[in-house]
Amino acid sequence: MTKTIDDDTPSLQRPATRAARLSAIEQALRSHTVTSQSQLSEILAAQGIAVTQATLSRDLDEMNAVKVRVAGGAMAYAIGGSSGHHGEDRAHVELGAKNEQQMSRVLSGLVTSVAAARNLVVVHTPSGAAQYVASVIDRHPLEGILGTIAGDDTVLMICTDDDMAVRRSEWLLSLASQNRDKNDREPGDGTR
Repeated sequence: MTKTIDDDTPSLQRPATRAARLSAIEQALRSHTVTSQSQLSEILAAQGIAVTQATLSRDLDEMNAVKVRVAGGAMAYAIGGSSGHHGEDRAHVELGAKNEQQMSRVLSGLVTSVAAARNLVVVHTPSGAAQYVASVIDRHPLEGILGTIAGDDTVLMICTDDDMAVRRSEWLLSLASQNRDKNDREPGDGTR
């Protein structure tokens, strides 16, 4: 039986490997405000991942997880260092305005077209940019997106259902259009 995060979103099924556990921890820290190791252990247990406190402590240390103050004054775990994200940004399931602006800056020059097909979104990029675009999308816990697959110039975004694919394709197109360079605008195109 597939466990679900909510009624509409199937949870990922993970193998019992260290890499899968680290991925689950990272996802949990991105999508929940985790204030203790016991809370994180409960989140992982709900995904079928049993972990001892000692292992969890080592994993958090290896991932450079630190406690940061989040909105409301609570202290919550966040992953610091190499990912380029700030701990406060990781404490929320939905993208904050700052993260959305960062995504828009990155994607505006790299997304050349977007189309929805059933529960899939096909994203075209310049040659060589698809894996980077997929990585940007994957690093943000977005409602309704199960994951991405990237080739050289095409990203396939897998959504939970057909309606979500349409909504996410419109969202992605809007996001990629927000920061069009002023030099790219057509004469008389003052609306974008």
